[in-house]
Amino acid sequence: MPKPLSLDFDPIARADDLWARRWGTVPAMAAITSIMRAHQILLGRVDAVVKPYGLTFARYEALVLLTFSRTGELSLSKIGERLMVHPTSVTNTVDRLERAGLVSRRPNPLDGRGVLAAITDQGRRVVEAATRDLMAMEFGLDEYDPDRCQEIFDILRPLRIAAGDFADPEPAPTTGHADTAEPATRR
Repeated sequence: MPKPLSLDFDPIARADDLWARRWGTVPAMAAITSIMRAHQILLGRVDAVVKPYGLTFARYEALVLLTFSRTGELSLSKIGERLMVHPTSVTNTVDRLERAGLVSRRPNPLDGRGVLAAITDQGRRVVEAATRDLMAMEFGLDEYDPDRCQEIFDILRPLRIAAGDFADPEPAPTTGHADTAEPATRR
């Protein structure tokens, strides 16, 4: 656990109060500040877990994405699209994963200019071990039960839709708790 701050008050609540006195009540200011602070906290937690594997959370996400692909490889452009990051970030991520022996690259036979990144056997071992560790600490969200995690997902979904992350043709699917479903009984 990180060392607690010596503050005896919530600095975001204090800023919200001061903001309201100066410019009027704007609940969005406290919300965005809380989201940004939560991002810092969670990124610190998950990065601490994947660091022993030579990963950052961004590199971990790329490895997971490759394990989800049918063939264990994807074009760098597809990786960027799915992870919603700039092509330069993808190149940097894949460069580091390749240097660590966790992915390999090869020319894309379907696109003369494109490159495919493929997860290696070592990459698969690392992603499995890191995933076990991340799941054990509930991706840093262990203060929340599964229903609250679903609520967080649902609350943030409209923001992501408005940002153009994806179209919203149907109501939100649940994040899935398939592992909590009752197993089918055999007869």
